[in-house]
Amino acid sequence: MDFVLLIQAFLIGVFCYLGSVSSPWLMGVSGGYYVVGRPLVAGLIVGLILGDITTGIILGVAVQAAFIATISTGGTQNSEITYAAYGGIALGILTKADTGVTVTLSVGIGALGLILHNVMMVTNSAWNKRADRAAEAGDARGIILNNSFYPQIVNFLLRVVPVALAIYFGQEFVTKALDVIPGDVTQIMNVLGGLLPALGIALLMNLLIKDKFQLIFFLAGFVIIAFIVKNMIALTVIASLIAYVIYLGAGSSNHTEIEDEVI
Repeated sequence: MDFVLLIQAFLIGVFCYLGSVSSPWLMGVSGGYYVVGRPLVAGLIVGLILGDITTGIILGVAVQAAFIATISTGGTQNSEITYAAYGGIALGILTKADTGVTVTLSVGIGALGLILHNVMMVTNSAWNKRADRAAEAGDARGIILNNSFYPQIVNFLLRVVPVALAIYFGQEFVTKALDVIPGDVTQIMNVLGGLLPALGIALLMNLLIKDKFQLIFFLAGFVIIAFIVKNMIALTVIASLIAYVIYLGAGSSNHTEIEDEVI
């Protein structure tokens, strides 16, 4: 038994729990789900734990792009992003898989993780009923245990145990599977996995872009970072200046329209 890998897998599972939407320990969703639960941050954390920060960040960016437009509408989800991030990125690093294959793994793990998340939601309904009975009986201790303690135990077990086992035992399985799968199939997985980040960005643009002319800014930024400026900080400064100039121009235009209406 590889105890080092087992400890690493356990730590990754713990961070998967801390980054979950139901974990209260890192200022709730503010420091948990919306920070530690993001694939980009998960890539850094997994990279630190497994000793390959560079690969972790690269894979984290790819998985983040694939899930960048994921939203929960009415409480429904199509994937569980923390399972996808920590499980997929960890297996990607350990098996030295390509970026596209890692993204594909993450999407699959996220779909399986959603099942476990729904199991947790079902068990929480049982704790709610117990908490109601404790409230009717005036049992303050029972209210605290059924609202805070017991649900977190279930959440912890449903995240740490499956993720740790998947990482520990899944490394050999995924490695052998990638060796057995023909190269053409692996290449197809890599290509399809590479399309998922593009799909995520397209979905995000669909949410943000209100007028078609705003696509000009996206295309201009892509061309600048790809062919002219290779520094994201420089591009951010340029984009901020352009946005400020447009803001001033829009403000002047609105002010002029108001004056014309008054006259």
